[in-house]
Amino acid sequence: MTHGIPNELTVRNKVHNSPAKITDCHTRQLQLSTDMDISVKDLQEAISIRQQIDNLQRRLSSLLRGAPQGPTGPTARAITRGRYFSPATRAKLAAAARARWARTRSTGAASAPAKRKGQLTPAGRRKLSQLMKARWAARRKAGGTKKAPAKKRGALTAAGRKRLSDLMKARWAARRRGGAKSRP
Repeated sequence: MTHGIPNELTVRNKVHNSPAKITDCHTRQLQLSTDMDISVKDLQEAISIRQQIDNLQRRLSSLLRGAPQGPTGPTARAITRGRYFSPATRAKLAAAARARWARTRSTGAASAPAKRKGQLTPAGRRKLSQLMKARWAARRKAGGTKKAPAKKRGALTAAGRKRLSDLMKARWAARRRGGAKSRP
């Protein structure tokens, strides 16, 4: 607010009711620029340039508001929304899509059942089952009975546990006897 410039310009604009008013951004710019010791004439010129810019922006936006919202024509549509197809091309594409759907929906001798990929047919499954049954029968015949499950390693049997217990008892008894002799 040095030199009283913002107040005079604001009052002048309010009196004349002109569309170009000094806004907060103008006064903020003025306050910043007055701190840098710019002359009054330069500040007034900066404000008038800023007002001209605002007027031009307003005029531009009003012109654009009156125009159609989106660009028209095949090239403009291609840029904004993706591909552009003429009505004739769209009709051809729709007809081709309808023909594809008709072929997939049709029932009768003309349509062949869809071939399953990567799955066993019932005949193949039967053949595989018979081969597996023959293999297991051969194993049973060669091996006789089932093998006993392998013994767990590291687990103590009842006999081993008893023997270990007896050894520990003997060791503790020997320590007690040896300790009793060494005490006075």
